[in-house]
Amino acid sequence: MSYRDMIITDYSAAYRLWESTEGMGLSSADSEEEIIRYLHRNPGLSQICEGENGEIAGTALCGHDGRRGFLYHVAVSGLYRGQGIGRELVKRCLNKLREEGIAKCHLMVLGDNELGRDFWSGLGWQFRDGIALYSQDT
Repeated sequence: MSYRDMIITDYSAAYRLWESTEGMGLSSADSEEEIIRYLHRNPGLSQICEGENGEIAGTALCGHDGRRGFLYHVAVSGLYRGQGIGRELVKRCLNKLREEGIAKCHLMVLGDNELGRDFWSGLGWQFRDGIALYSQDT
């Protein structure tokens, strides 16, 4: 396994992984154009794990707003689960955020995504009840 920064040319393979990941919510915000903009806005923060044959084994989109970090689309291929890839991707992202002076990170998990909720709880992330998330297309 090898880890590196996600780059624009990773998009197609990353999107295929996201599409095949149970519990992953995708929308128009995950178009190639939007992800390219995200990567440009947050250079060197998002991470990829490549398998032995160069295929994408895992992804983690990472960025910040200058105050708080955010993780999106932390996904590991079913062929590679249980090998610590997700943990390593998260660790690398958090280290990158710390290097940028960001001390707190948030993420969102769909309410019915038990696998995702178990993963984050297992890493020691705190579930925040009492917070309501509102969204609107602009």
